[in-house]
Parts: sequence; C-alpha cells; structure tokens
Amino acid sequence: MELLRNAVRPYAWGSRTAIPELLGRPVPAPHPEAELWMGAHPGDPSHVIGPDGTERSLLELVDADPVTQLGERCATRWGGRLPFLLKILAAEEPLSMQAHPSAAQAAEGHAREERLGIPRDASNRNYPDPTAKPELVCALTEFHALAGFRAPDRTVKLLKAIETPGLAKYTGLIEAQPDPSGLRALFTTWITLPQPSLDALLPEVLDACIRHVQEHGEFAAECRTILELGEAHPRDAGVLAALLLNRLTLRAGEAIYLPAGNLHLYLHGTAVEILANSDNILRCGLTPKHVDVPELLRVVDFACGEMPVQCGDVGDRMAVYRTDAPEFELSRVEWAEGQDDEISVDSVGPQILLCTAGALLVTADDGEQVELRRGQSVWLPAADPPVKIRARGGARSQLFRATAGTCD
Repeated sequence: MELLRNAVRPYAWGSRTAIPELLGRPVPAPHPEAELWMGAHPGDPSHVIGPDGTERSLLELVDADPVTQLGERCATRWGGRLPFLLKILAAEEPLSMQAHPSAAQAAEGHAREERLGIPRDASNRNYPDPTAKPELVCALTEFHALAGFRAPDRTVKLLKAIETPGLAKYTGLIEAQPDPSGLRALFTTWITLPQPSLDALLPEVLDACIRHVQEHGEFAAECRTILELGEAHPRDAGVLAALLLNRLTLRAGEAIYLPAGNLHLYLHGTAVEILANSDNILRCGLTPKHVDVPELLRVVDFACGEMPVQCGDVGDRMAVYRTDAPEFELSRVEWAEGQDDEISVDSVGPQILLCTAGALLVTADDGEQVELRRGQSVWLPAADPPVKIRARGGARSQLFRATAGTCD
C-alpha cells in the first residue's frame, strides 16, 4: 500500500483551476491542466512512492511481477497489463467528438494497420493498440456532455424548432425514417457534406439556434451548445452531428457509461473518469486531429434513446457504478461532516484509492497505515491484505475506488 505520484496532462481544453485546486497548488496554473492520470499507462505511468521516499514507475512494477501486483486471474486475463486507467478530467472547453471500438474491432483494426506498416505514433493511426476502450465518467462538479443518439422523434422536433430552408430536407430525411438506419443516413450525409454545402448550411443553422435561444424555446440548452461549438469550430461538420446527440447535465455523483460505439463529447466540468487502458479513438470532428470517416462509420453504434444516468448501487456504504466492462469497476464512498465510521475494502485484485474530498486514513490488516489528503491516491497490489478506511478531521470526505472488472 503506497502513495502515488501522478502525471498531469496539459491539453488545451483543460482548466487552469480545477486540478491545481484539487492538488492544493497555486491557482490559476500557468497553463491549462486537463487530466490527472492514475495507473500504468505507458504514455505517463504513475510512480509509487516507497517508505524511504524513493519512487518507481507503476508500469515497471507491474511488468516485473504481474502476479503480485495484479493477481493471477487479472494478470492472465490481461496479459500482465493493468487493464484500467483512472483520471481526473477537468474540461474548460469542449473536447473532440469521438467513439471507441469494441474489442473485436480494435484487434482487427490494429492488425490491419500493423500489416500496412503505419507507425503507431502516426497522426493517421486509428488503432495504436489492439484493445477496446469503454469508459465511465462520474461528475465531481456539474458536468455537461453530449452522449448517444437522441430518440429520432425528439430530434425531428428539435430540427423543426430551428428549421430553415436549407435544413428542411434533412429534417424530412429523419422524419421519413425515424430509426437507427435513418440516423445513420442523416449522420453520414452531414459528416460527408462538401465544404461549400456545409459553409452554406451551418450559418443558417446557427442563426436559427440564436433565435430559438432568444425565444426561450424548448431546446434552448441544445441550441446554446451548438452555438458554442459553432463559434469554436466554424466550418466543422461535427457541429451538425451534435444536433443528433443527447444533451446531458450530470450532478455530482451521477455517472454515464460509454460502451463501444457510443458517440460522445464532453463539454464542461470536472469528473472522475475510468476507462480501459487503451489509446484507440475514432474522431468525428471538432478537432484539428485526424478524422477517418469510413472507419468511424464502421465503429459508431446508431442505437438511440435516452442516455442512462447512474447514481451507483449502494451496498455496505459503497456506491458501485455497474457496467459490462471487464476492464474496470468504479465505486464511491462519502462521509458526511462529523461522520467517521469505518468501511472495509477487500483485496479483490489491483486497486487505486483516490481521495476527492476531506482526508482519509487507510489501515491494512497488518497494521500499515497511509493518510490520504484531497487529491492523493494510493496503489493496493493484489497481494496486499484487505484495508479499512475512515474519514479524518470531521470534514465531509469522499473516496473513489478503481478496480479491475469482474466480467470475463
């Protein structure tokens, strides 16, 4: 049981305040800080801090002794690799619109690009690794996102509310076929529009969105998002694609699970994110990075309807966010102000414990103790004994627990 030193990723869409404030550093930071990574990702692994203050890469520890660190079952299932990555995500501006492949799609795509000799760090590489990348995001603050295709009847209603001469034929397309096939047809049409056609249509749509917001229309929140995306990416087909997705506002503690094929876009807010340890991303737009439309269409799932929002299934004080992802499971525990009861955490494989509020005392069955302050995390190898956790100091406290999934 050892503290982790974790890497901060300075992407341009990040916040200058959220992660520095969480870690107790001066605010604002000199540059945007977008993600805090906890895990053994080869690109930026955490470092384990030993009792004498020395550090060692968690990736090196796992590679050197995967059975001790991961447990025999996890090490065998995932080829000696920690299967999940835990993050703090702090979005000040929208990310790119994207989807991730299934395990089968990732394995096939990776093998194909290996045969073609595309360098793994090439800008046009879709599959740098052969693994899936499901993810779950749980809000720490109010968190805004687009995720999953809205029910077609609701999309027809939205498009009619902002209808313009140029938009009418597309409204008719989805109205005539209000199902996943119709969504696929409309989505494909929009993201493959010739640039002159897109340049004519987008201003019409944005002007209509302005009018709808000024009139306090039913879809004002959706229209504000389209205007924000249109201002940041004025000639991008992803702005039109965003009209088809569910607009979500998560409260603290609420989460959404994004399985393979789910088209999504994080807009604003701070959250805990857990995902499979993979770099496979198929981008749709709203980014200067590579967009491979044929491959995107092969991966995107056009199933439609409301996006399920989870609060976690509570048992023994721990709220567990259920998914079908075999790579990970995320749980959350909260202590109210003045509450200091103890919870037990079994040794079920590799675990990362993250304190996001207050302070916690983690005590192992063998007597070893570690204090976690807000923003700190600890690595629990599979070979370690079970631990007990209690809040310290009387303040409201919060813990997130990341483990490997239980699905085979």
